[in-house]
Amino acid sequence: MTRKRRRLWIVVACGLGLGSATALGLSAFSSSLVFFMLPSDVLAKHPGAGQMFRLGGLVKAGSLRESTIGGKPAARFQVTDGKASVPVSYVGVLPDLFREGQGIVALGHMAPDGHFRASEVLAKHSANYMPKDIEMALKKRGLWNPAKGPPPPASVWNDMQPGKSGG
Repeated sequence: MTRKRRRLWIVVACGLGLGSATALGLSAFSSSLVFFMLPSDVLAKHPGAGQMFRLGGLVKAGSLRESTIGGKPAARFQVTDGKASVPVSYVGVLPDLFREGQGIVALGHMAPDGHFRASEVLAKHSANYMPKDIEMALKKRGLWNPAKGPPPPASVWNDMQPGKSGG
């Protein structure tokens, strides 16, 4: 075998090794990816039951129902993005800052009954904080223009029309 041919085989073997390592790394990474969705995205894309994702939006006013299940605190509420709402059920202690009209992000999956089963609920940490994904979605849909002022109050989200943002 000539020197040139040996070099070619070494380059091909290195390329195969690098390609295999990249493919294995990406497949391992994709199984741990958790996507972010708004309620209107959930209703449009119908994620499969058991598929983990983050649901973000505002807790719809008047939708919070608290109870206990097996001695543990439980809550049922709806998350809205102004266009659609998704019912959420959560068993556990809600964050101290959780309330109706509050921006939240919940990690969980859709159940066969159509409810989002949250395993974790995160609430905003200050009066000015809004999760980046929710802020970007509001801007993209024309529901909020930061140049015109603060985001509209959660109480008017379900009645809003794109291009007519509050503030």
